Amino acid sequence: MSFTKALSPALREIRILCSQTGAASAGTRQFILSKYPVIKKHNPDLPVLIREAQGTPARVFARFERGVEKHIELDNMSASEVETKVGQLLSS
Repeated sequence: MSFTKALSPALREIRILCSQTGAASAGTRQFILSKYPVIKKHNPDLPVLIREAQGTPARVFARFERGVEKHIELDNMSASEVETKVGQLLSS
């Protein structure tokens, strides 16, 4: 998914959890560095929360309208795999 356009108005929040130094979260950290500015540029009012904690498995949570929340596990994925999985999550 390309993040170069506004996301669905039904999307209320994105939360990204990962480890600051863990190898399993490397792809997620790279995704954050490369895609966060693009996501915020096209969705300035959308809360994108990034939570880093030692030993935390890499995951992304998406909260939609009416309290619907979905998540995916991102451990041991490359940045391109993370981008694909996050795109699928946000478009569902």
